[in-house]
Amino acid sequence: MDEIQQQALAYLAGHHVMTIATSGVDGVWAAAVFYVNDGFNLIFLSAAHTRHAQNFLVSAQIAATIQEDYADWRQIQGIQCEGVVNQLVNEERVTAVSRYKEKYPFLQHAPAQIATALAKVNWYRLRPQRMYFIDNSKGFGHRDEVKLGRET
Repeated sequence: MDEIQQQALAYLAGHHVMTIATSGVDGVWAAAVFYVNDGFNLIFLSAAHTRHAQNFLVSAQIAATIQEDYADWRQIQGIQCEGVVNQLVNEERVTAVSRYKEKYPFLQHAPAQIATALAKVNWYRLRPQRMYFIDNSKGFGHRDEVKLGRET
C-alpha cells in the first residue's frame, strides 16, 4: 500500500460525516450522512423517502466529499470521490450495521426508538471508482489520486 492510500484510509477512519451529491428527477441534491469505511468503500444509512435515497433509484452514480471546517486554507485536507451506490441487503446489511456500531459505540446502548429506527432504514455502500486525497499543506489545491486497486 502506498503513502497516499495510507493517508486516505487514515483520513476516512478518523472522520464521521461525508456529503453526498446525487441527481434525480428534481435535479441535483446534496446531503450530509454519517459513514463508516470498509477499506475505501463508504457505508451509510438513510431513510428510503429522503430525496437523496430517491435519487439513487434514478442514478446510482454519486459523488462525495469528506473534510473538516478549516479556517486556514493551507490546512485543508479531505477526500473527493465518485462512484456507484447500492443498497445493502441480507448478510451485507448485517455486516454494515455491525461495523457502524463499532465506529459509533453509543448505538449499542441506544434507546428503543433509535434501535427501531435503525432497523427500518436502508443501508448503502458507496463503492468509489475514483478518489482523491486533498492536501493543501503541499500547495494550494494539491490533490493526489488514490489508487483504489482491489480495496473497492
